[in-house]
Amino acid sequence: MHRAPSIGTPSIYSHTTTRSTGLRSSKSVKSLHIPWYKRPMVTNLFGFDIQRLSLFTSIYSIFLSIFTMGISCFDIYCLDEAAPGSTHYGYYIISFDFVYVGNKHVRNALIAIAVFSMMGGMALFVTSIMLLNALRNEYERKMIPWLICMLVFASWRLLAFLFCAVVNDMIFAYNIIMTLFWIVFTIFNYIGWAAVYSLFLELSDLTKLEDLAHLRMGTMTSLATQSMAGSRPTTPHSTTSTVPLPS
Repeated sequence: MHRAPSIGTPSIYSHTTTRSTGLRSSKSVKSLHIPWYKRPMVTNLFGFDIQRLSLFTSIYSIFLSIFTMGISCFDIYCLDEAAPGSTHYGYYIISFDFVYVGNKHVRNALIAIAVFSMMGGMALFVTSIMLLNALRNEYERKMIPWLICMLVFASWRLLAFLFCAVVNDMIFAYNIIMTLFWIVFTIFNYIGWAAVYSLFLELSDLTKLEDLAHLRMGTMTSLATQSMAGSRPTTPHSTTSTVPLPS
């Protein structure tokens, strides 16, 4: 569903009053100041506008949520098998050799990170589906859960992969690949969040303009009705007797 175009409608700011014309110029400039958090962060990127970027972001976040849940489950399994002082060999899809000789508190922290990342992936998956429906129907209020979830998830994963990059040995290919993946994912997360937030601001402003236009049309209709009702001839006393006087 697309919004009705606003081309051809008179501007709601085209009328002034004696009160507004008497304001100082500094007052009017101050009133036009837009806070930094209400300014669009992205207008276009790589030749795509924010509508397409938001759509790509919703699809990407669905993939990211599934990837995060899968990797988190795998990390929990690996860390559970690699208890301090134990050795575990296996061959399923890939051959691996788990030997953990690190601090048990670091291991517990890595398990906690994997658990919370899996929960975050679940929340991101649900809100990404909501975002996809919101983009299709242009409902800006339904974008808010995803905006909150993605901002928290991206910040959490930024801290998590930095911690993992420090405590894990970078001599293993899996740790190196996961670190590189999350560097790229973190950049995409914040760019996608900025695109969706910019679209959210644009749709919010459009909704406000539509509400003001509807309010103005309702006011004009009400005034027109009152003027028609008040156009009848009246006496200074507002009444005219039509009853014949007795002879």
